Amino acid sequence: MRRLYVVAHPEATHHVEHRVGGWFDSALTERGRAHAAAIAARLRELIPAADRIELYSSDLRRAAETAEPIARSFEADTVLLRDLREKSYGVAGGRPQSWLDERFVPPPPTGERLDHDEGIDGAETKLQWVTRVYRAVDRISAGTAGQQVVVTHGGSLSWVVAAWLGLPVQACAHAAFRSSAGGITVLEEDDRFHNRTLHTLNDTSHLPARR
Repeated sequence: MRRLYVVAHPEATHHVEHRVGGWFDSALTERGRAHAAAIAARLRELIPAADRIELYSSDLRRAAETAEPIARSFEADTVLLRDLREKSYGVAGGRPQSWLDERFVPPPPTGERLDHDEGIDGAETKLQWVTRVYRAVDRISAGTAGQQVVVTHGGSLSWVVAAWLGLPVQACAHAAFRSSAGGITVLEEDDRFHNRTLHTLNDTSHLPARR
């Protein structure tokens, strides 16, 4: 059985400051760092002690900081992949979320959704975003470890799941797999039929409740 554990990074400064994330290089908050430690501990419970892992992460700071306690726990090196980044919101990155909300042009319910222009200078289209995350999953799938951990972002996690399941890019015009900050999603491939399964979506049971 091959397993892929996909982690959505926990709370970062752009969350609490109500700023646009995307490629804006925010860091984990103190709460986010505590949750990153909890994520590492949960993965240590889920993954057999004797198994070697491969660890991949978005190169943005908040994701790389999430990967650090995982790397220490498993004595693994982290492979940073730019293609695992969140969607680029161009000039909106780091601005107040309200700035983006006032200018954002949502996609139509039907018709061209993947290559839709959202009205933000420098922003990726959904097609560009999905295509590069699929490229990252191709890179990860070429790995040899039976246990792999991927640290990415809440939005990009959808395309990691879609790519793993073999959905065509066009399906991502509507498909979505939602994860909250700090959630762990588990994907499996069996040894006999090599079918791929979404085993667990957005497990947050390891995260302490907010006080």
